[in-house]
Amino acid sequence: MASQKRRIAILGSTGSIGVSALEVVAAFPDRLEVVGLAARRNVQRLHEQVRRFQPRWAVLTEENLQGLVSPSEFRPAQLLFGEASLRQLAAEPSVDVVLIAIVGAAGLVGAWSAVEAGKIVALANKEALVLAGPLLLQLAERSHAQILPVDSEHSAIFQLLQHRNRSELARIVLTASGGPFRGKTRAELEHVTAQEALHHPVWQMGPKITVDSATLMNKALEIIEARWLFEVAAEQILVLIHPESIVHGLVEMRDGAVFAQLSPPDMRLPIQYALLYPERWPGPAQRLDWSGLRQLHFEKPDVETFPALQLGYEVAKRGGLSGAVLNAANEVAVDCFLAGRCRFLDIPRTCRAVLDTYYAQASASQSTAGTTLVHASATGFTNSRAEETWSLESVLAADRWARQEASRWLNT
Repeated sequence: MASQKRRIAILGSTGSIGVSALEVVAAFPDRLEVVGLAARRNVQRLHEQVRRFQPRWAVLTEENLQGLVSPSEFRPAQLLFGEASLRQLAAEPSVDVVLIAIVGAAGLVGAWSAVEAGKIVALANKEALVLAGPLLLQLAERSHAQILPVDSEHSAIFQLLQHRNRSELARIVLTASGGPFRGKTRAELEHVTAQEALHHPVWQMGPKITVDSATLMNKALEIIEARWLFEVAAEQILVLIHPESIVHGLVEMRDGAVFAQLSPPDMRLPIQYALLYPERWPGPAQRLDWSGLRQLHFEKPDVETFPALQLGYEVAKRGGLSGAVLNAANEVAVDCFLAGRCRFLDIPRTCRAVLDTYYAQASASQSTAGTTLVHASATGFTNSRAEETWSLESVLAADRWARQEASRWLNT
């Protein structure tokens, strides 16, 4: 790395990934500099971060906070508001690396702007690739942006594939802790509470991703992410339950050799790897205690009890806008569960129902003239040529449609 500091913008700085990223930045004052921070509405934490790291820009994407928050309190940072300001920060010429730490589909617009601007994009938001994987990768190829995964599993696979002949790859293995409900029956899951779902045995994460880990939807989304990021077929992706969360990913070569990446369950390590790539330095992440590492367990996931996992494989095979539909339905259902308005198993049920509606409408509107792509609009689906509809706009339209459909299904 050159002696000049790498200038970082963190989109989603007040969440768990953003907070961990700032710990990494603080450990490398000679190599990393925060120039921009963005949050949705956590004014107090953003203000504390601005005071400590002194960025040039701070963004609150909730536009209704404008007029309620005094920009003078954030000086010397310039305080900006709204999604347009988020896009502007992601594309800012003086920024070298953009960390996308925003949860959910909301992270797509920032990721898109950063990739379009040719940035190094440290991608902690898996939903961007779930919604628009081929589009983002094509855009990165045109803009010469570099996408570096921050998810611990995808960071592991990325590292394991470095300098390997891809034609010799047989499959990749993503591990999952199993979440708080590993070993429970479907009948037992009918009445689990949000409080129980939020008690993850290994990772400290935000509420949405913690519930996703409990349903295994997080792993389903990671299957789709891996399918696009590593250009492998869904059949080449294996998921194993690994409760210790020490092995984060494995690659199996065609001759049977298997390579694994091991480290403690500490997100600061994959964050540091992405921010300082390709260099490695001693950092704040924990080290493995080999003397205390007695056993590592692996088991097949129970797809009957946790059907979300199969949805991930299904969508990874189908492609198109089905990723946007699945993700949107899941986000609505998780919000419903956290608010106490539906049951835990209503989450995968909602996703199944919305996907089935999407497939039915897509099938009904298939054109007999050439290759087509069915895309969502505000009122339903329209049918037109794939090259005309496979765009950021159609992805966002599919997201809107699926949210409406999921809300309708949950309210019936």
